[in-house]
Amino acid sequence: MTSSNHRACTERRGRALASFAIAAALVFAAAAIGRGPAEAASPGLRRDGVPSLAPLVNRITPAVVNIATRGHVRGSPMGEGGDRGPSSGGTTRQVTGIGSGVIVDARKGYVLTNHHVVRRADQILVRLKDRRVVRARVIGSDAGTDIAVLQIRASRLVALPLGNSDNLQVGDYVVAVGNPFGLGQTVTMGIVSALGRSGLSPRGYESYIQTDASINPGNSGGPLLDLHGRVVGINAAIIGRRTGGTGIGFAIPANMARRVMNQILRYGNVRRGRLGVVIQDLTPSVAKRIGVPIGPGAVVREVQPNTAAARAGIRQWDLIVAVDGARVRDAGGLRSRIGTLRVGDRVRLRVVRAKVPRTISVVIGPAAR
Repeated sequence: MTSSNHRACTERRGRALASFAIAAALVFAAAAIGRGPAEAASPGLRRDGVPSLAPLVNRITPAVVNIATRGHVRGSPMGEGGDRGPSSGGTTRQVTGIGSGVIVDARKGYVLTNHHVVRRADQILVRLKDRRVVRARVIGSDAGTDIAVLQIRASRLVALPLGNSDNLQVGDYVVAVGNPFGLGQTVTMGIVSALGRSGLSPRGYESYIQTDASINPGNSGGPLLDLHGRVVGINAAIIGRRTGGTGIGFAIPANMARRVMNQILRYGNVRRGRLGVVIQDLTPSVAKRIGVPIGPGAVVREVQPNTAAARAGIRQWDLIVAVDGARVRDAGGLRSRIGTLRVGDRVRLRVVRAKVPRTISVVIGPAAR
């Protein structure tokens, strides 16, 4: 065999192996779809034996809704997000918008979506997969985390469970469902590209899931799901499209959305508490200073007087590595976690001080005025 023939044969074999690997990944990934071990074998296969996520898609999409809003605002004619555009009149203008949402309680009709989808809405219409259109009301909305809870009244609703987003790993398969550009319900698939992303909204509470599953205007508020059909995130943001990139999608972790939703349903709003520390990421120089290996966690640079942290005995240079058993990745992650707690909540902080791990109980205090 000549060297050129040998290279061609090797390339064909490589392409064949790559195709086999992709097909195998789909089969094994789809086999994880949320059916118990006693249920039908090969849930990742269609009836004709073709590898497919269709069984998962058929189960999850009835819980995903399209949202259309109409409202009035004052000021500049510039639109945002999914706005279709203004029509001027007097000192106000009318704006319309589109978005998505996910039903998380079928009996009570609760729908999770983004704050920015409904923030200016006087009227909200929700379209179900079966084409019914119903009015929705806002139970509560939180700008800091970009989460809103709606309620609809309809029969035969289907809901999806909220998963544990703390269990996500980079490389996990995820599925996004939403209403991009108002085209109607659309399903895309990708992986978790990164975790704990921040910096998109400096005044907000961020610990975004980054994904390469295609997300576009109109997807906002729709679910990001694992292959068990559990909601692991609420799709919220895109960057890169206007600069010529393909766009990178970001989702609010389900655990953050759950904490905010629980406050809204119980109290009608989110009353944020405060720990009372200045924190930073664990850098190599700081790790050397406090005698710990470089890794996840948030370092306390300052404890402010007369705060929850001071009363609990937290000290400068403590390394906070977990909150109520959930790992803290960095300073932004700790800020986001504390920022979704309510005044009076008691939490257990796992702290490393002078190389010795310890647990400190803290009662979250009121925010500074």
